[in-house]
Amino acid sequence: MRHWSDEQVARAAGGELVRPAGSPEGPARAVVDSRALEPGDLFVGVPGERADGGAFAVAALRAGAWGVLVSPSWAREAAAAGRGAVIAAERPVAALGALARTWRRELAVPVIAVTGSVGKTSTKDLIAALIAPHRTVAASRANFNTEIGLPLELLSAPPGTEVLVLELAMRGFGQIAELTAICEPDVGVITNIGPVHLEQVESLEGVARAKGELLVGMRDGATAVVPVGEERLRPHLRPALRQVTFGPGGDVDYDAGGAVVAGGERLSLDVPFTAAHTRRNVLAAVGAACAVGVRPEGRVEVRFAALRGERVLLGTGAVVINDCYNANPLSMRAALDDLASQETAGRRVAVLGDMLELGAGEAEHHREIGAYASGAGVELLVAVGPRAAAMVDSFGGEARAVADARAAAALARDLVAPGDLVLVKGSRGVGLEVVAEALQDEADTVQAGASRDEAEG
Repeated sequence: MRHWSDEQVARAAGGELVRPAGSPEGPARAVVDSRALEPGDLFVGVPGERADGGAFAVAALRAGAWGVLVSPSWAREAAAAGRGAVIAAERPVAALGALARTWRRELAVPVIAVTGSVGKTSTKDLIAALIAPHRTVAASRANFNTEIGLPLELLSAPPGTEVLVLELAMRGFGQIAELTAICEPDVGVITNIGPVHLEQVESLEGVARAKGELLVGMRDGATAVVPVGEERLRPHLRPALRQVTFGPGGDVDYDAGGAVVAGGERLSLDVPFTAAHTRRNVLAAVGAACAVGVRPEGRVEVRFAALRGERVLLGTGAVVINDCYNANPLSMRAALDDLASQETAGRRVAVLGDMLELGAGEAEHHREIGAYASGAGVELLVAVGPRAAAMVDSFGGEARAVADARAAAALARDLVAPGDLVLVKGSRGVGLEVVAEALQDEADTVQAGASRDEAEG
């Protein structure tokens, strides 16, 4: 946005320029956190549950902001203090989205939007990794996938970007439609449809309808990359969209030798992943890359976001699979399948927390996961939280139920033995990362003590 005038910025946001910037240059980027502000930034005062960001407008201007975008009530106060542009908009969040949409159009590059019940962040990372050797790609950071985060990522894409890869989050009906209208994707990827946010959308058909807003909102001629055989998405697809399916029997699949085949062509792609859900995400990513004219090849090199299947080797020889960023029945099953597929010198241990926002059927969903864990070869189950306690009822082996993550951390330190393979997974609100941290700390303590004894001996 550096080459935009203050009038262009105001017009793009649908706001009123109350005071000019006093500089011919536009803002470097947009921020909503005044603590992250750098000179030359546009500060957007977003109303929040506890505070209105507009209250920090004056401080932002005094800190060197290029300008502020705030509601009219705060704009009057800001115009009387500091230096820099002051833009007034009745709805700052909507104005931020409008500003991002205008920047997206000026960039005039292919945009890939990714959503789904499970794996959207990993798939977004995979798409960026496949495209990066061929084009200059910008991808959204983890969690920047809402009506605030997505526009910020769009606006941070620099001139010269050749492909944009964005993640779209869903909490209920209408959100994906809003995000789609902002980023105007050329390619829309839906990783899967599973039981998430059922408190808001009630059923799997509701999930498909909410995720399908991406398909409905894309322009004619855009490409939809969808799971093969997902009938719940069929009502939301239309002939004007080019459709690419992935998975067994789809347009993008693995052949008998394990090679990726796209559109009937065998790719020279080295996929170093063994987990079934990650390998499936690779297929979705290949479909998206091909849709923007990239033929991926070579070894797939990607660094996934934190707390998403991170493997941590402890000093005791135990291994922790730290997958506690989020959980729902679909991702729980995928993680348990991965646990079952891995060799271990000790036991398979699962520390599983509450799965939130599952609505009226939450107890049954948790009981089903307990039974699934038994079938996956889990020998010790630690159920964390009031909902997860139902897993114990259907689990066939040794099981413990605890109230919260801190209790689980204390118990895990006592129960996990050298050589064990430990899966830690639950909804983000449960905070199970403390379990992984406690096991790491315990292993470090044991290792330090052993080293000390050896030195003294």
